[in-house]
Amino acid sequence: MRILFLGDVMGRAGRRAVSETLPRLRDEWRLDFVVVNGENASSGAGLSAAHAKLLLEAGADCVTLGDHAFDQKEMLQFIESEPRIIRPINFAKGAPGRGHRVFADRRGRKILVAQVLGNVFMKRAFDDPFSAIDTVLRQNVLGGAVQAALVDVHCEATSEKMGMGHFCDGRASLVVGTHTHVPTGDAQILPGGAGFLTDAGMCGDYNSVIGMEKAEPMRRFVTGMAKSRFTPALGEATLSGVFVETDDRTGKATDIRMIRQGGRLQQAGL
Repeated sequence: MRILFLGDVMGRAGRRAVSETLPRLRDEWRLDFVVVNGENASSGAGLSAAHAKLLLEAGADCVTLGDHAFDQKEMLQFIESEPRIIRPINFAKGAPGRGHRVFADRRGRKILVAQVLGNVFMKRAFDDPFSAIDTVLRQNVLGGAVQAALVDVHCEATSEKMGMGHFCDGRASLVVGTHTHVPTGDAQILPGGAGFLTDAGMCGDYNSVIGMEKAEPMRRFVTGMAKSRFTPALGEATLSGVFVETDDRTGKATDIRMIRQGGRLQQAGL
């Protein structure tokens, strides 16, 4: 199975990059399944129903969220009617929506998509992500119940993301980090067969401070004082993520590559 995962879509620039580029990549790279993290797609904070539909229409089979899952209040209701949107599994027990789901590609092969929120350096403690994902992976055995399994690890600390990668190794096809908006250069296949990347980066304008216009965050760094709200940068975006190819029999990764298309960053693709 040929799977593409795209990192955090950041504001209008990120949405535009996905809309303009993803349809072509699906065809040229013969992609079987695409997952997009969309939690910053609407003004850099959350995901609206309209923008969720845009990402799905552009070619995403599943959209994951994150700690800003419900910043756009309409998502509280929309997620209940749109099963292709996944919020973190270890959110509050009463949160709407689901933290994992088994999808099927066009050939009927089953793929599990799950998302967990980390605890290290996050603003508040969520339920234990390790026990939460352990339960899901035990229920959806790789190479048995599902032909592929993808885990989106949405957290601050690279160490926690790496720990999750090794924890899921042998039980997931791809474990990929999101949230920090900076792509890392450590794409690899772990000893047990899981593809791993500490952070997929963002789909956004990299002439920025993690996707935001530079002036306000730089003012706060220098003076310690806020003057206005953060606003997403609007320059040409780089589509950042990771590609993994898996073995249908075992579900393990056979190839993994970092993806960077368009914008300012050094290009990388298939």
